[in-house]
Amino acid sequence: MKKLVLSSLVTLMTLPAFAKSIPAGTYTVDAAHSKIGFEVPHLVIATVEGRFTKFDGSITIDSNLNKSKANLDIDAASVNTDNSQRDDHLKSPDFFDAAKSPKLSFVTKKIVGSADNLKIIGDLTIKGKTKSVTLDVKYLGEVNDPFGNHKIAFSATSKINRKDFGLNWSNMVEAGPVVGDEVTLVIKIEANKPVEKKS
Repeated sequence: MKKLVLSSLVTLMTLPAFAKSIPAGTYTVDAAHSKIGFEVPHLVIATVEGRFTKFDGSITIDSNLNKSKANLDIDAASVNTDNSQRDDHLKSPDFFDAAKSPKLSFVTKKIVGSADNLKIIGDLTIKGKTKSVTLDVKYLGEVNDPFGNHKIAFSATSKINRKDFGLNWSNMVEAGPVVGDEVTLVIKIEANKPVEKKS
């Protein structure tokens, strides 16, 4: 009897009705509760973490999830690694060249998978160079906040090679390069839309 009950529970939990679903609609990225960050190897043995403090974007969730889309626009000059001298270097032509290329952007091309296991393929543009990247995305859920907004949240990660985007600067030390080539993107998004009022 116990085996029968356990088998029934497993079957029920694998039915589509138990799968997560993302509510359809157009959402605005809540920059105050989101993070666009990165980690890059430093001196081979450690990492430096940074983030961008100014960005905006939108997410449109279609009833057919694979037809959904998203975009982000990021202010290059808002890069922040908690070290002003390093931040000034990152804004220079050695890296983001924020004066000539003030914006980084991401635009979706394709979404595959389900709410429980999403991959978002899109065009990432940095310093005027555009490359296709794949984000591994986790949908975190939905909630109504106290201010009349319906919120959804995601976390995402990806790895890129900074030199693909013309961020080539580095010096060498005994252990290897001062700055590694592989950059890990760490993205956490809250997005909102007005709560639909019931008639």
